This record gives sequence, structure tokens and C-alpha cells, in this order.
Amino acid sequence: MNIKTFATVIFAFGLYLTARAQDSAAGSLPAPSTKTGVTYATDIKPIFDHSCVKCHSGEKPKGHLKLDALEGILKGGKDGKILTAGDSANSFVVKAIAHITDDDDDYMPPVQNKAHIGPLKPEEIALIRAWIDQGAK
Repeated sequence: MNIKTFATVIFAFGLYLTARAQDSAAGSLPAPSTKTGVTYATDIKPIFDHSCVKCHSGEKPKGHLKLDALEGILKGGKDGKILTAGDSANSFVVKAIAHITDDDDDYMPPVQNKAHIGPLKPEEIALIRAWIDQGAK
């Protein structure tokens, strides 16, 4: 095998591994809820109020990310936006709450947190996914 062929095989294998990793991550997400008309005020705020705002509100929210109002969620934090309306599977917030990020430090809520808040339930993640896919309004 010549070097060009070898390089092509290695490149193709890298693409294959990347696709498998993306499929694996997407596969571990709960499917979006089938509920229609999901809104922040009615459906999502109660979830965030219970699981997120203890750390992500007030004068010094963690990561400069405020999750106590829709405006803060859409704005994002110090690391940028946390969601892309219409694309829940690739929104950071979904990966963080589903605990499928590349860095355990990004798990939300953190596995060990001072408020002893447990992970979000699959049905809560599914509802957040539906909200994002429906435009995050």
C-alpha cells in the first residue's frame, strides 16, 4: 500500500469514528416530547426553577449564565449560547443536562452539587428538547 492510499484509509477511518461518536451521543438522548405548543413560561421554567436557578441566577450566576428568565437563556453565558432554536440534539444545554458532554465538568446539574439536586428526568429532557425544536419561545 502506498502512502497516499494509507493516508486516505486513515482519513476515512477518522470520519467513520467521528460519525459513530455523534450517532452514539445522539442515540443516548431521550427523544423530544411529542407535546406541541411547549412554552418557556408554562413548561420549561418550572424545570429550570427546580434544577438550575439555584446556581444560574442572581448577581453572580455560574458561568455568567442566567436561567431564571427566557432572555438569559437565549443570551447564553461566558462560553456563548447554550441552545440553537430548532436544533435540540446539537444544543449544548441538552447535552449538559443529558450528561453526554465530553467534559464531566459540564454536566448539569453537576453530579456532586451543594444543593443536592439530582439529574433531570428523561421526560424533562424530552420536554426541553421539544421546546428547543419548536423554536424556544
